[in-house]
Amino acid sequence: MYEAVHARPDGDATAARHAATAARYGYDGVVVRTREGLDPVGGNAAEDRSREAAALREANGVDVVDAVEIDADDATSASGAVGNYRSSRTVVCLVGGDDGLNRFAVEEPRVDVLVRPMDGSGDFNHVLAKAARDNDVHVEFDLGPLFRATGGKRVRALADLRKLREIVTYYDAPHVVSANPRSHLELRAPREVVAAAEAVGFDPEWVEAGLRAWGEIAERNRDRRSGAFIEPGVRLGRYEEDG
Repeated sequence: MYEAVHARPDGDATAARHAATAARYGYDGVVVRTREGLDPVGGNAAEDRSREAAALREANGVDVVDAVEIDADDATSASGAVGNYRSSRTVVCLVGGDDGLNRFAVEEPRVDVLVRPMDGSGDFNHVLAKAARDNDVHVEFDLGPLFRATGGKRVRALADLRKLREIVTYYDAPHVVSANPRSHLELRAPREVVAAAEAVGFDPEWVEAGLRAWGEIAERNRDRRSGAFIEPGVRLGRYEEDG
């Protein structure tokens, strides 16, 4: 199971600290969703991020996935950013919370995950769920408020999560689950995430599937970026190379 984290400078802890804590808590990997989170010396070259991720994997024994979380003002800006990052990041996430951005994300196959779709004025309906299913765009269930919010804010967040779950599960749209940690101190072990979600009415197996989905997305995209991939179900083999 994987957790998707905000590392410094977007968060309060380095990617290294997140990876070490995730390993101790029993995760198989972390998805570093901060754009500069894996830039060890302030660079932004793909090879620098790849080396840093490999070093963290070696040091901590967990997978480290280079991702990006795009927070755009509108669909036009989002489209340009997705085009810029798709070829260089293993996982591309787009922040929703606005009806236009939510719609753009689920209709764009280059987006892997629509994150926080119910934030702000955003809503999620059956049309968006069908589009997410058809385009294999995962919908994030942010359980952060379950751990960190109180009072009315927590109640509203849980109501939104339950509504989102009902729509997503009914239309069989893919999903991911995260506690959305911005610090290693906000990381929760997988069993804690599952137990807390179960306490407010979520099926444990469904939550576990959402935690595993991050790793499945990363594995799929790494395969697609490999030289052997042609299209789903078709890979370059000896005969194609010789021909």
